[in-house]
Amino acid sequence: MIKNSHQTISTEVIKWRRYFHQYPELSFEEKRTSKVVGEFLKSIGLHVKENVNGYGVVADLIGSEKGPTIAFRADMDALPIQEETGLPFASKIPGVMHACGHDGHTAILMGAAALLAAQKNKLKGNVRFIFQPAEELSPGGAIGMIREGVLHGVDAIFGLHLWSEFPSGTFWTCYGPMMSSTDHFMIEIEGKGGHGGMPHKAIDSIVIASHLIMSAQHIISRNIDPLESGVITFGKLHAGTAFNIIANTALLEGTVRSFTPEVRKTLQTRLEELIEGLEKIYGAKITMNYRQGYPAVINHDKEVEMVIGVAKEVFGVENTRIMRPVMVGEDFSYYLKEIPGAFCFVGAGDPNHPIYPHHHPRFQIDESVLPLAVQWFYRLALEYLQ
Repeated sequence: MIKNSHQTISTEVIKWRRYFHQYPELSFEEKRTSKVVGEFLKSIGLHVKENVNGYGVVADLIGSEKGPTIAFRADMDALPIQEETGLPFASKIPGVMHACGHDGHTAILMGAAALLAAQKNKLKGNVRFIFQPAEELSPGGAIGMIREGVLHGVDAIFGLHLWSEFPSGTFWTCYGPMMSSTDHFMIEIEGKGGHGGMPHKAIDSIVIASHLIMSAQHIISRNIDPLESGVITFGKLHAGTAFNIIANTALLEGTVRSFTPEVRKTLQTRLEELIEGLEKIYGAKITMNYRQGYPAVINHDKEVEMVIGVAKEVFGVENTRIMRPVMVGEDFSYYLKEIPGAFCFVGAGDPNHPIYPHHHPRFQIDESVLPLAVQWFYRLALEYLQ
């Protein structure tokens, strides 16, 4: 009976995922998705609270005996991308696509909720299911969910991310820092335009911008401990109007990534000091708007041990691995700053299709891993609450 219910849920999870994929919704616009989620959670007897921090949904499964409360989180939002996969269940919403796997995350957690609801008499404690809006849009949905009390009474929290760049059916996590903080800066250089043949009468904003870009890389190599990690990337540089005119202004935009608060602070401070120095050297006016984004995802050791143990049972010992931290961000980090927990990746690279990175218009996942992810949540709850 239990085996049959697990097989049924596996089929339903794929159906749910395909439905969400066809009807993706941008950050803080997840109205249709949250309605489907909320109605389903009510139908299996959970205590459901809707419209949390916008379209967030929080549901509690109360076990048969008193005990700790464990929380699982899934993000629901999509991205402003025109899908090019050609899938029969491709997005029907122009310019919006689930290009990061959140459709799968939502379906997986619904499946886990269904299985656990059927076993609530075995639970010595409670499970809270958090369906979060707006992971993709800074400052993210996690902060608002926390402010609305979703972590009150929760002892530990866990989450996963489907990851197309890892082989399908593998499980990855690590101790301590796993994903980086994600800061964003915009810099405007106001020089003095002039004739391309008379640079001595101008203040060349492009030369200053070039100096700034190159010098910023020395912050990484000369101000950060070689055993630590940090990134300063300039992704945009706009300047000039013609080949023979010295540009009056230059606009730069980029990101700063790190794994520790100390390195994060150093990178910002040194970038500010560099700008002050270049102003004096060149006589230009340089302004920077620096915005701190998500903090680093830092796992807690005890919870990592637990998720690895469960993963070995579900994915197999040979498919459960310790990963190196990656310089991408996730607002799950805010939950881990409040309470113990752990985050992980589930490999979902489709072996039958070319592997495209997350946020790509041809991004796909291997749906066969969804039932494994459901089982991981299910067994994790049983172990924690038994």
